[in-house]
Amino acid sequence: MELDVPAGQFVAIVGRSGCGKSTLLRLIAGLDAPSSGSVSLDGEPVAGIGDRTRMLFQDARLLPWKSALDNVRVASGGTDRAQAQRALEQVGLGDRADEWPGVLSGGQRQRVALARALGGQPGLLLLDEPLGALDALTRIEMQQLIERLWREQGFTAVLVTHDVSEAVALADRVILIEEGRIGLDLDIRLDRPREHDSSFAHYERTILDRILERDAEADRRREQVYTI
Repeated sequence: MELDVPAGQFVAIVGRSGCGKSTLLRLIAGLDAPSSGSVSLDGEPVAGIGDRTRMLFQDARLLPWKSALDNVRVASGGTDRAQAQRALEQVGLGDRADEWPGVLSGGQRQRVALARALGGQPGLLLLDEPLGALDALTRIEMQQLIERLWREQGFTAVLVTHDVSEAVALADRVILIEEGRIGLDLDIRLDRPREHDSSFAHYERTILDRILERDAEADRRREQVYTI
């Protein structure tokens, strides 16, 4: 696999479960080492999570004994309260700074996790299905929030998602992974903020058709094996 992501681009990675999406994200993050080849960031080999790389997971992973503000401060070494407060204000939770994670909703906990990730002013934000456990309306709100902050701050974003609609809504470019390889690399040439119109549906259909086509091909191969 050869993949180049220009600085400031928003890339979404989609594909069937087990195709290698999260593995690719962990390689980019430096959480796993490649068995062959190399991964580089700004021309330097990746060896562990760098100072300007942050990751957002499906689970908010907040420390339950710390307030929302102190959870955000973790990203800056626990020192800068003003910066942490600004990060919470950016995600609409400035008035919940002293709340414990246990009294926040799932969407609010993910907002705190996003504030924590952005509090360190990352150059690269990696998102591993961070909205998968949220209800539909909260998910849309979070998509809009992530897009707005990405546009304002200019960081590079790589999103892993099972949701093709989410990928088209957020990304400049959608990568489809098939059995550990890039099966489709599609530029999304739509104005922002995205409208769910016929052009949007065309991109969704293009990606879904490719996924379903490969599934049908795999089914045919299995049928041939069974009938020999």
